Amino acid sequence: MHRKFVVQLFAEEWSQYIDLPKGFLVSERCKVRLVPLQIQMTTLGNLTPSSTVFFCCDMQERFRPAIKYFGDIISVGQRLLQGARLLGIPVIVTEQYPKGLGSTVQEIDLTGAKLVLPKTKFSMVLPEVEAALAEIPGVRSVVLFGVETHVCIQQTALELIGRGLEVHIVADATSSRSMMDRMFIQRQLVILFDHGDYSF
Repeated sequence: MHRKFVVQLFAEEWSQYIDLPKGFLVSERCKVRLVPLQIQMTTLGNLTPSSTVFFCCDMQERFRPAIKYFGDIISVGQRLLQGARLLGIPVIVTEQYPKGLGSTVQEIDLTGAKLVLPKTKFSMVLPEVEAALAEIPGVRSVVLFGVETHVCIQQTALELIGRGLEVHIVADATSSRSMMDRMFIQRQLVILFDHGDYSF
């Protein structure tokens, strides 16, 4: 069952469903649902500019003092975006609740980005993002980076995989508030990609 469905719990504080980790026990009444996965796991292939999109997730000013190695991930993220511009790769950028958390940091040059939009959920897979992806012919791969690794990056990766896309997460361009969260989820994502197990 774990390879065919993701089990999700409705989180009242976020007003949305979130994935339950593998082995999670429910001890009180709650709302859960099974979300069928739409594809079987495929082996990651080589990136080709014509079939690739870059996703830059929530690289915002208010995260600067809280995120481990934020300066380093900004630097790597900026190089990724420079490469995307040189190769003509579309870039999609999200900002988590920018009214409260600010815009994307100034060091990240968003010149030429296909889409920059606010969000109030974890995943970057918003209706506007899905519409933008549908406008790009032959998209097969997403290069994903930003913050936070164990929440928004994880949720975005799972949703994109469920839609049949290859997801390449740039480890040195993603981070979290704690090193434990960062390292734990990177390890879980490696296991996910190696074994085709969609549940954590």
